[in-house]
Amino acid sequence: MMNWLTLDRIKAQCRIEPNFTLEDELLEDYGETAEEVVLNYCARTVEDFIETYGRIPAPVRQASLLLVNHWYEHHSPAESLNLSSVPYGNIDVMLKPYMKLAD
Repeated sequence: MMNWLTLDRIKAQCRIEPNFTLEDELLEDYGETAEEVVLNYCARTVEDFIETYGRIPAPVRQASLLLVNHWYEHHSPAESLNLSSVPYGNIDVMLKPYMKLAD
């Protein structure tokens, strides 16, 4: 179950028609995974984000969508012609301000 992403928002990000449902389960799996990756990267919980910021910050939501979109378009971690992986540079910039430092 996704916490802040929705299937509709994921489809919009990936430019998938709302009535195309063949890959909905895959997209939901990508969404759940992206949220978990972001939470782990930031060392936070959903509740912690809400308590600290009053919501899930837009950069956190957008970083999650970028991950989903990348995984949808590239079903492997690297392409043979371009050995760079997920656009972590962009995601890193979005998420670093939200990383929880050790207490």
